[in-house]
Amino acid sequence: MIDRSSVIFGNPQSKKVIKGANKSKKKYLKKYGDDSSKDYKVSFEDIPSLDFIDTSNIVFGDENKSFDKKALIVGNIRMGFGHYRISIAMVSAAKALGYKPYWLDLASFDATGSKMIREQNNMYSLASRISQKSKLFNKLVWEPLNSEGFKKISYNAKDQKNSELLVPIFKNIDKDIPYIATHVWPSQAAVHAGMKHVVNAIPDNWPMGLHLSEGAVHTVQTPFAYFGYKSLYGFDKKPLCGIPEKDLKMVGCYVDHELLVDLEKDNEARRERIANDKPLRILMTVGGAGAGLDMFLAMVRHLVPYVKKNKVSLFINFGDHLDVYEKLIKKVKDIKTINVFNEYDKLKELANDLRKGDANGIYCIYNKNIFEAVYSTNLLMPVCDLLVTKPSELAYYPIPKLFMKHIGGHEIYGAINGREYGDSLPECPKKKEIIEMLDRVILDKEIIPHLCDRIDELKKAGHYNGAYECVKLAVGKN
Repeated sequence: MIDRSSVIFGNPQSKKVIKGANKSKKKYLKKYGDDSSKDYKVSFEDIPSLDFIDTSNIVFGDENKSFDKKALIVGNIRMGFGHYRISIAMVSAAKALGYKPYWLDLASFDATGSKMIREQNNMYSLASRISQKSKLFNKLVWEPLNSEGFKKISYNAKDQKNSELLVPIFKNIDKDIPYIATHVWPSQAAVHAGMKHVVNAIPDNWPMGLHLSEGAVHTVQTPFAYFGYKSLYGFDKKPLCGIPEKDLKMVGCYVDHELLVDLEKDNEARRERIANDKPLRILMTVGGAGAGLDMFLAMVRHLVPYVKKNKVSLFINFGDHLDVYEKLIKKVKDIKTINVFNEYDKLKELANDLRKGDANGIYCIYNKNIFEAVYSTNLLMPVCDLLVTKPSELAYYPIPKLFMKHIGGHEIYGAINGREYGDSLPECPKKKEIIEMLDRVILDKEIIPHLCDRIDELKKAGHYNGAYECVKLAVGKN
């Protein structure tokens, strides 16, 4: 195993940084045990919620099972919903291009490295929620950490060392299988384990040392991110060696095949609904960390009168956060909802019916199953007119968007990207601002069609082809 903590893309790290990285790995070994000699057998399970893309979940079993001859692995972790969402886009693109996709969630195993990931994820989710309740914590800790702290190249050293703990999971995985990682830890782990065809699909528009995985091909969605990684500008106080062209590719936005195949028809349906004065279909999403409740409350309270006047139909995907739904129902008076809870087949029928029929009222969606919780938004995006979300991974999806306040400074640049490319409205960080923008979109019937026109233009230019391009890179066809 090559040490990738001491020198990162030709940039030597200080003795202090290296010492800290080694100390971090030792801490987790002491806490969770050394499983480097374990022989984890690889088996597969179906993922019923994603049966339409024929992806198999990699699990530990009693004996090793054989991979398909056209196998492609998507390595991921659950951290919020975003990395799962990008992973689904990758397996969708792999299936569309004729490959057999496999799902590898490195946080899901009873292994030392998996426990390390779960601990860090729990801390991240907790801090994310605290940041929404404490302005002081958000200003002094969370915003700076997510924008400048994670940006430092020295931050990468510790992650590189910790990701070595994940290597035992790969022992019985063929190293020649094409591999796409949708978080840096699965990418670093695959490189440490000797996987030969690793693509590191970087999710954000804000370049950070956090996302570096030397030994993999790094893909980015935007020109801004490309230059940031090409130069590593701002990653240290002194100038750095950047990422070579052979290891860095700008591919476009990571979007599912299913959302692209009929995109022009979906946009035309949006234009027709607005021209015929149908209720504007607004889709709101609660992210995987469950943050942003106060802004959700303000928006729903404001939109209820529009719903009663049949000017708006509201769809709220609560994901797997039933507590957020319960708080909303308790605090928003005079609200009647149509609930689709843990009824995934019913939701699929509803989405299909909405292609031809009308939508009236407030629809609340909740799924305990993580795959269903994430993909419910995908089912509803094609049949809704406006997506209201924080500017995270959904900022790059082909639907007219309005951005809530970001959570973490890195998300700001997702909102900027959408605004500049023209498929999104600006980020509205305050309740008053987002309510005013909702009024404008509801009353000005020229805004959504304009965004739809721009989305059609961007699709024609290949702007949303990032997932396809990642697959091609992994299999050596790009």
